[in-house]
Amino acid sequence: MLADLPSAETAPSGNDNVQNVARAFEWRDDEAATVVWCMPLDSGLIKTKTDFHDAVFALSAPFTGQPKELFKTQMRYRGTGWGNSTLALVNEGLTGKQLTRTNRYNPSTGQLEKLMERNTTDNYSNPGNPVTEKNQFGNDVIKLIDNGNKLLMNNTTGASPKGDLPFLATFDLNTKKLEIIWRCNDGYFESVVRVLNPDKLELLTRKENEKEVPNYWIKNLKVKIADRQITGFTNPYPQMEGVSKQKIKYKREDGVDLTGDLYLPKGYDPKKDGKLPVIMWAYPAEFNSAADAAQIRGSEHRFTYIGYGSPICYVTQGYAILNNAEMPIVATDKDKKPNDNFIDQLRMNAEAAINKLDEMGVGDRNRVAVGGHSYGAFMTANLLAHTNLFKAGIARSGAYNRTLTPFGFQNEDRTYWQAPDLYNDMSPFMSADKIKTPLLLVHGELDNNTGTFPIQSERMFNAIKGHGGTVKFVLLPYESHGYAAKENILHLLYEQYAWVEKYVKNADKNVPGGEKQKAF
Repeated sequence: MLADLPSAETAPSGNDNVQNVARAFEWRDDEAATVVWCMPLDSGLIKTKTDFHDAVFALSAPFTGQPKELFKTQMRYRGTGWGNSTLALVNEGLTGKQLTRTNRYNPSTGQLEKLMERNTTDNYSNPGNPVTEKNQFGNDVIKLIDNGNKLLMNNTTGASPKGDLPFLATFDLNTKKLEIIWRCNDGYFESVVRVLNPDKLELLTRKENEKEVPNYWIKNLKVKIADRQITGFTNPYPQMEGVSKQKIKYKREDGVDLTGDLYLPKGYDPKKDGKLPVIMWAYPAEFNSAADAAQIRGSEHRFTYIGYGSPICYVTQGYAILNNAEMPIVATDKDKKPNDNFIDQLRMNAEAAINKLDEMGVGDRNRVAVGGHSYGAFMTANLLAHTNLFKAGIARSGAYNRTLTPFGFQNEDRTYWQAPDLYNDMSPFMSADKIKTPLLLVHGELDNNTGTFPIQSERMFNAIKGHGGTVKFVLLPYESHGYAAKENILHLLYEQYAWVEKYVKNADKNVPGGEKQKAF
């Protein structure tokens, strides 16, 4: 027996707090049979003043000896990437401070040396992940090149001011410098799926753009031969051909830069066709830095795949779709936390997006719907409660009463008892009497996600309807936090479409009322 662990319900609340027990058990990839785990050195409470917060131990087969302490971390231990007898990469970080650090660890000497540290929300500084190879035990271990002096780093996102441009780089373990040796060309989104031969730099890549379906290619960085396409996938959505896609950029009133992915119908001409009804889909994200919040995320050169949860399909029905509309929630100064002015920042984000679409001449500011799933649903209800910017809302599988998540939510680690006003102010349930904009609530009957219990939508529906608001509640049988059954997904698509047709595209024909339905 390695450990007899208590229920996770005994874990202390708050970011970076952990149970005062062993955790993070794993097999050490570079050895035949060695188990590794960590223990807190601060009784599990991150605010305890100590030089080191975690210690990592190992025990080898036959597991009868005493565990050996390998190293200690100054922040919370986040795992180890194993290489060989002289190299491993140890990750540690602090969720509350949005920090992550990677250390070089020498298993032979026990030496731990910091290689890099960055803010987790600073996507531009992300070096990617080390390329691995199989060792004699069949495990993936870090691949070393250049006589053991460098790593190959694969960044399959490659965030940059020009949008996402994936890259392959080398990282010098001695100088701690990253050098990009290949990067995706502008106009495409191409990422390295696998390094087939690290020494010859032969790669398998996946390449696409907004008009070309993703296909796989063989690429060689050392031999000047043409890339070789090895798959021939074709467009699965002929109905979407001709739909235009672009990443639009705009600023909110406090100067924070924002972006969104705009889809416009095939053949649409703003001069001839006028402004379109809009569906805006979003999900808030917290930042401690305005500069990080303003970074460009995503690529306009991704081929559009349509999932059940995406609003993009409605572009074929005459709507302008603003997908991934950025909703950053930023700490305004070092003494503040992002959520301290959550509502006002939501308003600024939404206003900026609507103003941009109006200025472009493509979006009718008087016919805009807003929607989101989970925390995006929470956002949607708040926007309807505190602004008059929208004609309708779609909120799926959300939490609306934050007193039902009293030990924190999302990245908020203050408890209800520490910040009751914050919990009440951020809960759209407490402002249900102000929601007069038509709201479609959808929830999975068996949602087991922490905090988004179905009762959240049930009580929100009752509260809005009880105050005379226009609301509909659809409960999808047997579904959890995400939806899977064909019947439920088709019904969801119908409900969303009917809602925006009635209350957005044909806004002048609104009929007040409330209805409750279970889909079968």
